[in-house]
Amino acid sequence: MTTYDFFQVVLYLAVLLVLVKPVGSYMALVFADTPNRVTRLGGGVERLLYRLAGVRADEQMGWRRYAIAMLVFNMAGMLAVYALQRLQQWLPLNPQHFGAVTPDSAINTAISFITNTNWQGYGGESTMSYLTQMMGLAVQNFLSAATGMAVLVAVVRGFTRRSADSIGNFWVDMTRGTLYVLVPFSLVMALLLTSQGVVQNFKSYVDVPVAQVTRMTETVKDAAGNPLKDAAGNDVTQESKVTTQTLPMGPAASQIAIKQLGTNGGGFFNANSAHPYENPTPFSNFIEMLAIFLIPGGLCYTFGSMVGDRRQGWAILATMLLIFVPLAYCAIGAEQGGNPALHGLAVDQTASALQAGGNMEGKETRFGIAASGLFATITTAASCGAVNAMHDSLTPLGGLVPMWLIQLGEVVFGGVGSGLYGMLAFAVVAVFIAGLMVGRTPEYLGKKIEAHEMKMASLAVLVPCALVVICTAIAVISPAGVAGVSNPGAHGFSEVLYAVSSASNNNGSAFGGLSANTPFWNVLLAVCMYWSRFLLAIAMLAMAGSLAAKRHVPPSAGTLPTHTPLFITLLACVVIVVGALTFLPALALGPIAEYLMSAH
Repeated sequence: MTTYDFFQVVLYLAVLLVLVKPVGSYMALVFADTPNRVTRLGGGVERLLYRLAGVRADEQMGWRRYAIAMLVFNMAGMLAVYALQRLQQWLPLNPQHFGAVTPDSAINTAISFITNTNWQGYGGESTMSYLTQMMGLAVQNFLSAATGMAVLVAVVRGFTRRSADSIGNFWVDMTRGTLYVLVPFSLVMALLLTSQGVVQNFKSYVDVPVAQVTRMTETVKDAAGNPLKDAAGNDVTQESKVTTQTLPMGPAASQIAIKQLGTNGGGFFNANSAHPYENPTPFSNFIEMLAIFLIPGGLCYTFGSMVGDRRQGWAILATMLLIFVPLAYCAIGAEQGGNPALHGLAVDQTASALQAGGNMEGKETRFGIAASGLFATITTAASCGAVNAMHDSLTPLGGLVPMWLIQLGEVVFGGVGSGLYGMLAFAVVAVFIAGLMVGRTPEYLGKKIEAHEMKMASLAVLVPCALVVICTAIAVISPAGVAGVSNPGAHGFSEVLYAVSSASNNNGSAFGGLSANTPFWNVLLAVCMYWSRFLLAIAMLAMAGSLAAKRHVPPSAGTLPTHTPLFITLLACVVIVVGALTFLPALALGPIAEYLMSAH
């Protein structure tokens, strides 16, 4: 790695850490139970929204009612997105006259966007109308992120409330997360992106002349789309010239802003953040990377503020960085080292320079290796899924890092809200293990961790793991599953494992070599996305309800401090060990086997 590579990562982390405290302090005021200067500023709009929706803002909910409200709200969103896709050919703002999306793809996309996954089996600029992109996908980018924040705040209240039978009001938490955090942050982000050249308009696609005419040979087809044959049975071909290029337009900047800030990841265009209309400059690339970690990082500080001990928030943030930073440097280093298969072809000193500059396959030259490797690590540490390079073209070890970050449970920053409450589940497991070591009932933030809390935390930790291993097995033994694999062998298995890991942990990125827009894959991945998102959230809400009903336990000489380097190390080890024990055998069949074969 070069000095410049180190500098990029250090600069990114420095800017992020500078913003964590002000962003986190602001969000702590947004979700505070008592009125403050932030909620008073937007109080009029907030109250108007409650009146229009028939919501009683002062009404508290137990965990079951909170969970039901969350499920019903997201189910309604899923139906709305599904309907927009199926009816878009008759709806306005469809200048390219796109037809209806197929049922299996529509349900996959609907579930993908309500679960904050944004897995895309379609090309945005060739499938979705402007109305579907804005009213369906962009709206769910806001609401799915707000859902994650609402569940997190409810979980935090479980630790802060004493002998209570409620954990807040879902509708209030959703409204505040959207109104005070996601909308204003997205507005600023969208303005920054448009200043860099990200498109934001309602124009029809534009045909422009190309700078250099290209000649190509194409097969002649009949009216039914079948190739015409000559007397010898060969395809009839003709030479044609390409003189124009179609440039896609649309309201992209507004959707790109929330896709990054909300850790959604669904690109307006098929190439996502590698597309020059989504991410045109190194500066836009930097702020898109910063936006992915901004709210998850700030929420760590918010957590510390809400529980009355900011050291707890810093400890969680330090744990995330302890895992993230080494893996980021590993990914960048693997890409700078180049493809080991090409190094294996070297026969003398000159030939060893086949990839002396590193592996640039699948990367944009305007970003380079370091920015591409860092982006890949950030987007998979968070449950974002936006990409500025083709992950399928990463080296075996360079691709292993983002895949394993996903498999760790999307808790290293993770999704907006969902990453932190996932990490809190691991924290509960960590203090329980520590309690077993010293032979006393474990405590976390003044609440005893007993059988019910451990069951719910274990469920939250293990559900995504189980979905990955079970559904990967189903895919590789099913003819319909392996039919989409274009690269047989270790890399093909990596494509399958990555896709199921991405869906089961609500990430949304992919190794692009898998043809996943088929009924089998659309249904399988939809099941993974839905159950991972909502079963985990329900388990955490159930734990929050149990904790809220308990009395506060004052710390004693036997209480494990959960803000020290010892606990940070223990928590990081628990996350890594669970990920390693669960996925090392599968990784050995995929990227590790590919590396060993290509290196020899």
